[in-house]
Amino acid sequence: MKKLLRFLSYVLVAALASAATLGISAMQEKPYKLEELQRLIQEKYIGEADATLMGDAAAAAMVASIGDRWSYYISAADYQDHMDQMNNSYVGIGVTIQVTEDDSGFLILRVEQTGPAAESGILAGDKIVGVSGQSVAGMTTTEVGTLVKGEEGTTVDITVEREAEEITFTVERRKVLTVVAKGQMLEDGIGLVTIANFDARCFDETIAAIEALLEQGAEKLIFDVRNNPGGYKSELVDVLDYLLPEGPLFRSERYNGEVEVDESDADCLEIPMAVLFNASSYSAAEFFAAALEEYDAAVTVGEATTGKGYFQVTTKLSDGSAVNLSIGRYTTPNGVSLAEVGGLVPQIQVEVDDETRNAIYAGTLEPENDPQIRAAIAALRGE
Repeated sequence: MKKLLRFLSYVLVAALASAATLGISAMQEKPYKLEELQRLIQEKYIGEADATLMGDAAAAAMVASIGDRWSYYISAADYQDHMDQMNNSYVGIGVTIQVTEDDSGFLILRVEQTGPAAESGILAGDKIVGVSGQSVAGMTTTEVGTLVKGEEGTTVDITVEREAEEITFTVERRKVLTVVAKGQMLEDGIGLVTIANFDARCFDETIAAIEALLEQGAEKLIFDVRNNPGGYKSELVDVLDYLLPEGPLFRSERYNGEVEVDESDADCLEIPMAVLFNASSYSAAEFFAAALEEYDAAVTVGEATTGKGYFQVTTKLSDGSAVNLSIGRYTTPNGVSLAEVGGLVPQIQVEVDDETRNAIYAGTLEPENDPQIRAAIAALRGE
């Protein structure tokens, strides 16, 4: 019987480190630099200055100054969006967009198949050129997101360009549940499990996908964590526990020296496996692949990862904003820091061009045309 789901490691940190008496006295004797600067601007700047914007900019700059690419500030206005992403649930239309090179619109990279955009007829590859009659040329992704967002149950007009023709769709805004994991039968008894992230519901959906494929006769599995940004450690560990035999799964060390080793029980899935990853597979996705490789449970295929060595917690601040801060290091079951070795290199390296890479991200490339999936199938066949 599987172990109970572990508590989330990424918990809100409630306590601040205590300050030395000398530091407190110094702060009481003279104003904090940012407070002094803000007061100067508010009292003497000839124009108008927004205190909230100044505070957000200062906080973002302070976090950026530590030089850690994985730590970042979250404004109060963006906090709910951040939590929605971690929960794989949000109110919207269900599309992922990217600004076009000529800044004339936004390419739709992915459409959630159970979302309202898909139901309305919007397709991956369409280019958004207008929202509610307003051109989006020259806008940022955040600005377009603000136009698209609204109260659940209301509608928004989305104008897309498709094959040189403009088409307008009226789309209802509603709660969208991101599909975290899905399964697909390939050939020769091989099942494909695609894992979008390791955030909320990853374990439940991944195991459901695996068991559905096994019921359909799958005798071998390919796990696809390409473009997977990672997520909760607890979700990662529970998926690995299902797949791997008894032993360490994940090692972490916090800022205070506390060391934790997550262990697997003896129950495991004993069938041939492969795992796909690329340069956009981060954090839990890298460690998922690394653990399978170190246990000799799967052959790894694709492109080298970047190598992430820190884990973060999100701390909500008193004004509703938050900071996602690196508070510890983690390593593979064998104690390898992927950051120190420069990332995870697949056993079978298969490079793809930008067009193929974009199609993989959008989910529009069929398995029979995907060179990395083909390489994984060949490896499982022993070719």
